[in-house]
Amino acid sequence: MAERLDEQKIATLRLWADGLARDERDEMRAAARAILMLIDEVELLHVELWHAGRLSAPHEEDAAEPEPEPPVERPSLRSVLRERLRKAAETAPD
Repeated sequence: MAERLDEQKIATLRLWADGLARDERDEMRAAARAILMLIDEVELLHVELWHAGRLSAPHEEDAAEPEPEPPVERPSLRSVLRERLRKAAETAPD
């Protein structure tokens, strides 16, 4: 599994995106927007995971263990990113 994106790595990605955003080439500016979109999504997912952890934490008075839920089939990261980039490309001004 790849290393986690900690705050330092996200800050580095933001710096790269800022540099790409100032490039004259459309492809580089588009790459900068994509990086920034992905960073925003990662940060949102971190918040959602934190909230989910707080909401699903067992209370001390609950003695019985909840029944485990069956695993949910999740789309791959590649397919999710491909779909988001496709949607962003469709909505991006020419």
